[in-house]
Amino acid sequence: MRRSVLIAAAMMFVVPAAAEGDAEKGKASFAKCAACHEIGPGAANKIGPELNGIVGRKPAAIDGFAYSKAMQEFGAANPAWTEELLATYLEAPMKVVKGTKMAFAGLKKPEERENIIAYLKSNPQ
Repeated sequence: MRRSVLIAAAMMFVVPAAAEGDAEKGKASFAKCAACHEIGPGAANKIGPELNGIVGRKPAAIDGFAYSKAMQEFGAANPAWTEELLATYLEAPMKVVKGTKMAFAGLKKPEERENIIAYLKSNPQ
């Protein structure tokens, strides 16, 4: 019995749960992204692709946007932008997708990443 409890407790740390961020705080933090990306009604591609509905969307899947070869390869290898994948990418984009055109150092604070992801989720297609 004790061994089962220890295994169950250890598994809680192996499978990360999606964190719940604050979409309003994420909207404010999105200002760091707005120079290159748009989101919301009428969003269009800029230097980066528009981000409506990104959570659950296949990477490098916006028609008409000129993705880097590195991002196209990343998209071929990943079926969807999950919250976990976005959190990893937003922390260090150039390390996750070596050769990406996204010249952004990343968001070092986990809470800020969680908030931006909550904001992204609040803007479906």
